[in-house]
Amino acid sequence: MMLSCYLTVKKTGEHEITIQKSRFIAHITRAETETEATEFIQAIKKQHWDATHNCSAYLIGEHDQIQKANDDGEPSGTAGVPILEVLKKRKLKDTAVVVTRYFGGIKLGAGGLIRAYGKATSEGLDAVGIVERKLSQIVHAKFDYTWLGKIEKELRAAKYTIKEIHYLDTVEVETYVDESQVQVFKDWMIELTNGQCTLNLGDTVYLEDDYIRE
Repeated sequence: MMLSCYLTVKKTGEHEITIQKSRFIAHITRAETETEATEFIQAIKKQHWDATHNCSAYLIGEHDQIQKANDDGEPSGTAGVPILEVLKKRKLKDTAVVVTRYFGGIKLGAGGLIRAYGKATSEGLDAVGIVERKLSQIVHAKFDYTWLGKIEKELRAAKYTIKEIHYLDTVEVETYVDESQVQVFKDWMIELTNGQCTLNLGDTVYLEDDYIRE
């Protein structure tokens, strides 16, 4: 059973902040398997081999089945867990984060570290962006060319995303439809064309849209 929708990070990226002279660099990526997450962490550790710490966390699976946090030498519970908690609070899935720290000479204490790693993660997520992935059915609609103008206009007005238009003997329009709305869409298309269209279901895919926090 695939999730009807979920949130994850938009892309791989990094974001740096300075707290009490220490540099905190958040490296963020989408990881759909534990292997992808661990490979990302290892790559960052290799890149920043001279850092004081490379602390990490990841959250993977439809029901967050795989959760790991690593303090990488920071006091227990002050780095990996705060990173993981931000991911949970933001309701993100399939996301891996490494926060690299270059110590600046001022000790932050346990509370300070927890806040610093949380802030670095949170600002890093804002920088790379979040997307909402919705399970969509691709619906293929075939009809006569005379309907094309009207149907294109109506689809756009109703905020449907057109995947592709094939100009063959007849026109075939592929449209992304929210899985829960497929029957409604089919009824609407039949009504729109006075029954003069053929509808077939295609692949089920995730459609991504930028997610704006309220």
